[in-house]
Amino acid sequence: MGATLGFHKYEGLGNDFILVEASDEGGVPTARAAQLCDRRFGVGGDGVLLVLPSRAPGCDARMRVINADGSVPEMCGNGVRCVALHLARARGLQAGTLHIDTDGGARACSVDDREGQGMVTVDMGVVRVFGERSLDIEGRRVEVTVADAGNPHAVLFGAFARGDVEYLGPRLATHPDFPRGTNVEFTSVAGDGIDVVVWERGVGVTLACGTGACATAAVACARGLARRGVPIPVRLPGGRLDVTIDDDGRCTMRGPAHHVFSGTTESS
Repeated sequence: MGATLGFHKYEGLGNDFILVEASDEGGVPTARAAQLCDRRFGVGGDGVLLVLPSRAPGCDARMRVINADGSVPEMCGNGVRCVALHLARARGLQAGTLHIDTDGGARACSVDDREGQGMVTVDMGVVRVFGERSLDIEGRRVEVTVADAGNPHAVLFGAFARGDVEYLGPRLATHPDFPRGTNVEFTSVAGDGIDVVVWERGVGVTLACGTGACATAAVACARGLARRGVPIPVRLPGGRLDVTIDDDGRCTMRGPAHHVFSGTTESS
């Protein structure tokens, strides 16, 4: 039997991760991450969160995300909340702010765990909205709004059935207009909030996507469909995030993280 790998299973609104503390990126190679994420032959998860020593001054740790297919995204909103909660509990911190270094930039994460609820508010930085784009998907014109929340997003507004998501999602995510690929948000404004289903680059349909919620809220504000400066309820299949976009486009995201279990597995 090979050496064992210790891990912690976390989830944020059903977007689930295998969190591993490591000294360097080689602690979990990308191919091994894909094996760990397999829901039948591995631990199961949408991705692996590597918690590494920070490269940035003033940050408490670095987060590296590896998707279930072995690809490496720049940023993960649900993942950074899980990392912040993990670090806070490891340090005995029930309330306070931690700074996480990510490939999308440093993120300040304010943890409120005084009653064990695991709520984390993240300063997600400025979400950039680049405007609308008309794309050809096998002869069908599809209108999207392109945004960047530390990683790329294409936001669609309308009424979408599950079949629309499963057909358009992978085709938009890998469209030649997006050389790095893109996350895709299928969105409708309803009542006081926004309903969103996300096709996540490198994963597929997920129960939640934190950066997708932020990108959607920013696009809705830019289009006059939501108000700036107040929390916008963004409802995903796994639950609700509250996203606030200020007048300069700066975004804060508030939502829960949850430790599911810890364990070990063979490292190779």
